[in-house]
Amino acid sequence: MNKKKSRKRTNLTPNRKLINIFLTIFLIAFLVTIASYFTIKNKEANKDIPPQISTQEIKDEISIPPRIAEIKDLKEQINHKLFEEKFDLNEEHKFEEYTKELEKVIDEKTEVEESINKENKIIQKKVEEIKEDKLKEKQKEKSSININETIKNKIDEKSIITKKDTFTYDKKIKPKIAIVIDDVTTQAQKDKILSMGYKINMAFLPPTKTHPDSAKIAQSLSFHMIHFPMQASGAFKGEEINTLTINDSYETIEKRVKQLREWYPNAVYTNNHTGSVFTENEEAVDKLFRALKKYNFIFVDSRTSAKSVAKKYAKKYDMPYIVRNTFIDNDRDFKSIQNQLKKAIEIAKKQGYAIAIGHPHTVTLEVLKDSKSLFREVEPIFINQLPYL
Repeated sequence: MNKKKSRKRTNLTPNRKLINIFLTIFLIAFLVTIASYFTIKNKEANKDIPPQISTQEIKDEISIPPRIAEIKDLKEQINHKLFEEKFDLNEEHKFEEYTKELEKVIDEKTEVEESINKENKIIQKKVEEIKEDKLKEKQKEKSSININETIKNKIDEKSIITKKDTFTYDKKIKPKIAIVIDDVTTQAQKDKILSMGYKINMAFLPPTKTHPDSAKIAQSLSFHMIHFPMQASGAFKGEEINTLTINDSYETIEKRVKQLREWYPNAVYTNNHTGSVFTENEEAVDKLFRALKKYNFIFVDSRTSAKSVAKKYAKKYDMPYIVRNTFIDNDRDFKSIQNQLKKAIEIAKKQGYAIAIGHPHTVTLEVLKDSKSLFREVEPIFINQLPYL
């Protein structure tokens, strides 16, 4: 009996070991399965987690919503000063973001500004038109005044009687023509004029750095004149040194005339070089004639202005009134110069004398040389031989 129990226990022991091993394997497998399950679950969960975002990107995302960024770009494109003019800042703060309502305000303000600009342009145009009209009125008034002054001057001249006005031409005597060549400064010019073979009046410019010998060259001539520089209009360029102006004092003018007397001790007659402004000015011409009288000069009016007052002051200072009749070389071509010369000859035939002024241009001297035949009916003379002196 005991032997049977012993065998039976011996048979059960190996079976329990197998059961324990089996249970251990099962437990391990179970644990591995559970572990695998949770691992897979975690991987799937990680797929749903978004990629890591930087702190700066999160800040940017939070601080600049898309609409606000649009407004920021808009502001950068608009000049700050113009923006302040268009929008009241308090009004702008009514809107927390760029909305249709804000766009409407912008459009309305832009339309108002454009309307104001158009009105301003219209107003400006009207102002310019008014200015132009006023300027035209002033010009008309000035023109009217000038016409009246010219008429007055003509009336004044006619009321002044000189020996020239009382002269009666005796047609039995050959008419006289005095040709004056202004601006003479060089020996070469002098020689060409002398080669013409008839009397021509040479008017010499006072010496300057550009023509220092003009006075010396004149001394050997039996007759010569002084071409006295006087103030011209602003349009004239190339003014001579020491040109007399209407603002010069008597002392300045007297000093200049005295200097001419020292340079040209044998000259008596002087005519104006330019001088359209100077010879219109009563005060200036009065000072000039006073000084000329003192140093024994006689003035020849080149008549560069129709408003010259030289006649009035010639009468005042008891000096002969001498005035040119024509300029012969305003147009520098042969035919024009010769036609002007013929015109001077016709004047001489009508009144008994004529004074024609030219310049030492090559073409002028050519005309004078080739036109000797025109002088058969007139006599070329020096200024001091005028019949009414």
